[in-house]
Amino acid sequence: MDSPTPFLALPSSSRSTPMGVDSPFPESITRRVHTVRGGGGVALRVHDAGDLHGPPLLFIHGFSQCHRAWRRQLHSALGLGFRLVALDLRGHGDSDKPRGAYGEGRLWADDIQAVITGLGLDNPLLVAWSYGGMVVCDYLRHYGEQHVAGVNFVSAMVKIGTEEAFGLLAPQMLSLIPGLFTPEESLCHAALERFVSLLHHEEVSQETRRLELAYTEGVPAHVREALGSRSVDNDDVLRRLSVPVLVSHGQEDRVVLPASGWHIASVVPHAQVSIFGGIGHSPFWEDARRFNRELAAFAARCW
Repeated sequence: MDSPTPFLALPSSSRSTPMGVDSPFPESITRRVHTVRGGGGVALRVHDAGDLHGPPLLFIHGFSQCHRAWRRQLHSALGLGFRLVALDLRGHGDSDKPRGAYGEGRLWADDIQAVITGLGLDNPLLVAWSYGGMVVCDYLRHYGEQHVAGVNFVSAMVKIGTEEAFGLLAPQMLSLIPGLFTPEESLCHAALERFVSLLHHEEVSQETRRLELAYTEGVPAHVREALGSRSVDNDDVLRRLSVPVLVSHGQEDRVVLPASGWHIASVVPHAQVSIFGGIGHSPFWEDARRFNRELAAFAARCW
């Protein structure tokens, strides 16, 4: 196991997206928006920015989030050399939110495959945050790694529903589970407010907090409950990985413990590990410059 390394479908619209206060890059980045049909015909909204002909980075967000979590990547200098693709997972963001469509790993795998094939992504590098680690493992289980350049597990979960899996979640997160799954609005709202506060180690601006709470609350309770009801252990998938793997994790993560990142590295001996000191569950947001720099350096190893 490596030591922690201080690194370094058709488009439905196309537009130039102006920069916001959360975007450190001072220029406009062209962004294309697509609708892709995933597993079972679910409509998935996919945002596609940067160099259309560059090596593709496919960003996969976490539990009750959406593509907007990656705005410090989608609106960054990464777009000058890479194609930056971020989908809203089924049940999230502007993608379809059907009932009874979240328990089978094959559906999640088909979603990722649909994005890869629909957008013609050639050997994308998968960047998987939090629950996105589960989705990437679903894809690898059913489609293998033959068409993937590498994987960046970011504060990622790779198992759920077992005693070992619960042991890799932070106590603060475990205490919120009943409220996150309840359909009772007042209890759910309080739990979601607390969940959003756990996404970062340091306090964020009120504007950022309002935005994150809005898209977190946009995910129906039945979707959150279905995600949490799965029981899967992906160690067998991880052991078979031969493509480059980078594990990025915040040392102060209060959602998924750093032990989860170290577990991934223990199962994937060639994995490179990058621990972000003083950073919580969202290293790509909390220290975007370092994260983007490390991601670009890792990508250079993958193609």
